[in-house]
Amino acid sequence: MSEDNQFAPGSASKMTVTTVSRNKSFGGIQGVYSHESHETGCVMRFGVFLPPHAGACRAPVLYWLSGLTCSEENFVTKAGAQRVAAELGLAIVVPDTSPRGLKIPGEDENYDFGSGAGFYVDATQAPWSRGYRMYSYITKELSSLVASSFPVNPARAGIFGHSMGGHGALTIALKNPDCYKSVSAFAPMCSPLRCPWGEKALTGYLGTDRARWREYDATALIEDRGWKGPAILVDQGAEDPFLESQLKPGLLGKACERAGVALNLRMQEGYDHSYFFIASFIEDHLRFHASNL
Repeated sequence: MSEDNQFAPGSASKMTVTTVSRNKSFGGIQGVYSHESHETGCVMRFGVFLPPHAGACRAPVLYWLSGLTCSEENFVTKAGAQRVAAELGLAIVVPDTSPRGLKIPGEDENYDFGSGAGFYVDATQAPWSRGYRMYSYITKELSSLVASSFPVNPARAGIFGHSMGGHGALTIALKNPDCYKSVSAFAPMCSPLRCPWGEKALTGYLGTDRARWREYDATALIEDRGWKGPAILVDQGAEDPFLESQLKPGLLGKACERAGVALNLRMQEGYDHSYFFIASFIEDHLRFHASNL
């Protein structure tokens, strides 16, 4: 690995960005990078795809948030996004899903809590408050680092994600409408307040006061804040095994209807929760964001 100085990080970023890998892809560059994170207290990795000619002008940027058990590698290698992103001139940033190696007791024992399951919240409960700060990592630290280190235009940013990451994308966009101009999701966890994965994670990270959970629940945020941006795009596989028990897109649909928020919820017959599903519709999502950025 070597320090990446190609894009001359500005004074806004005091962190060293280290290149893990760089590969040419459809005329652009798919890179994976690492840095020491203040928010998480550990080394974090993230992927960046830069379209051709990104150095000549700052590209619109999309943030992809992955689901449970994933790292940056899943999207980079399985989604098949690079070809269309290159055509549209979009940069894509793909962070990890949680801190790694904090040596918190129990952090590696469950697939749905701890490592690989940061849930894009800022934990307030010990010991998780020591580093499990993925909300601030995504919205503050990573966005600042990317803007100062790569040729992207932070004023033209969108966000999307899958499952736990779909939950993260929705909640982050709804809470930061001035920062993210468009939002979409694949099979998002629409109401962590009302599903087993969410209840377990929010209890562990935030405590038992369910009123505090509303800040990390997309249906609650729609009810409390609304959304004035472009229609939210959601694709959901009709054969997803987690559809009824964990994801509950109907709750999101009802909340949007009551709040007058435009939602394009597409039930895709025969599709499940896998990256085969994501790869099948990733082009639609990239074109949706490009049209709004």
